[in-house]
Amino acid sequence: MGPEVGGRLVICYRRLFSSGKKRNPDMELPDELLLSLDDPIPCRELQVQQLHLLLGSTHYHPQTLVIHGVEATAKTLTIRAVLKAITIPSAIVRCRECITTRHLLERAITSTNEALKQKGGGEQPPEIDGRCESISAFVVQLEHLLKGKGRFILVFDGIDRQREAAPTLLPALARLGEIKMPNLAVVLVIRTPRAHLLHRTGLPYLHFPPYTRDETLSILSTSPMPLIMPEKSHCTYNDEDTAWLWQRFLAAAWESLGQGAARDIISFRRVCEKLWPPFIQPVLEGLYGPKEFSKLLVKNRALLQSESAMADNIVTPTHTILKCKPTTCESPLFLLANLQEPRLNRPLASHTLPYIPSHLLIAAYLASHNPPKNDITLFSKASLSKRRKRRGGTALTPHRAYKHRKISHRVLGPQAFVLERLFAIFHAIVEGVMKAGGADVMCQFATLVGLRLVVRAGAGSGGGGAGDVLEGGGKWRVNVGYEFAREVARGVRFDVDSYIME
Repeated sequence: MGPEVGGRLVICYRRLFSSGKKRNPDMELPDELLLSLDDPIPCRELQVQQLHLLLGSTHYHPQTLVIHGVEATAKTLTIRAVLKAITIPSAIVRCRECITTRHLLERAITSTNEALKQKGGGEQPPEIDGRCESISAFVVQLEHLLKGKGRFILVFDGIDRQREAAPTLLPALARLGEIKMPNLAVVLVIRTPRAHLLHRTGLPYLHFPPYTRDETLSILSTSPMPLIMPEKSHCTYNDEDTAWLWQRFLAAAWESLGQGAARDIISFRRVCEKLWPPFIQPVLEGLYGPKEFSKLLVKNRALLQSESAMADNIVTPTHTILKCKPTTCESPLFLLANLQEPRLNRPLASHTLPYIPSHLLIAAYLASHNPPKNDITLFSKASLSKRRKRRGGTALTPHRAYKHRKISHRVLGPQAFVLERLFAIFHAIVEGVMKAGGADVMCQFATLVGLRLVVRAGAGSGGGGAGDVLEGGGKWRVNVGYEFAREVARGVRFDVDSYIME
């Protein structure tokens, strides 16, 4: 309701800029402002004009303005540039850096005080306490600061990401201009406006739409990646060849990956930075020139079809191509170096977990696929002489031939287990002294439940992970198969096959 009603005012301003009638000179933007903002903020000319008209106009200024748009749409950059260009004092509060509501209000008071000192021309603002335990104290101190002053713009950047925010915080900030402060303009920067977000209608809303394909390619083409040649190479390429190849590479990357997978322009730029070094590898080797884009595209067809660049890694893979003779490729030293060398076509490890969650998941798999009566045989740390079976012999003696063949526990599926048994197995298989069942281990187990790697078993659970993880009476079962458990065990160098009863 709010964006539709409040957007009528912005639509009127759009008609003002798009109409062919004679415009009011006081409502037009100065040319030097547009020239100074077009370069750093491309594809945002309309938003710059609307912001300058709403915030810098002497005829009308809204007391509350809502700027909304998804991530990476230049909202913060645009409003910083416009506020820097106009002469009205302003302050920007980054709400993501504030933890509590009191922290946010005190940061706003401090930023307002510093902005008034910079724009005051030597005039010092009145002394304030700086402590704001509630929104009422914030209004009193802000009114004390702005008393007798001119217009002031207070921007709350990312107010919808405020942590531990009270439900009445946003409606209260939207009505600051009505509480004895007509010279205050509040700008709220959010991602998506929800219905009844501010409990108020008639507010102007300014939308920053996501960048289109042409706008994304136009912005990223202004800063191409370098085409660095090896030191021993005699081939040199100018900046025009690099820019030509970079533009066509961006278009190919957008059609293959960016159109459906890239969330915003920042993530698409990150993907292009990962794909650029292996894409230009044939150019660096002298196989193709920078103008032979069609041959490069055919050569790197598998590179653009793979989605490995979309995953974030801590270790950046290198794309060095190993060159050797056929006689040395079969040597053990070369094979060891080839295994240690990260390759582009090698699939990323999707079964990697930290140390403690890996062992917890292994323990859950063993508890689900082994009968409880075999736990002493498998996980007891006593000597072999004490590990006797009821029918005689040690645990290492061959199994006797039985008349009836038993079904493997892998075929029967995972069975339910209690937490006490899980932590007992975890304490037996983990290296070193660990206090199983402690707060940290329980937190890691709750993470596995949240990832649905371990789910609650029993009637009424629905196979999900709902319920209290710390509840002692519940039963659980593992939700992964043998292949996944084996890959996780290989990551921590644990032989899971030695602890499964057939």
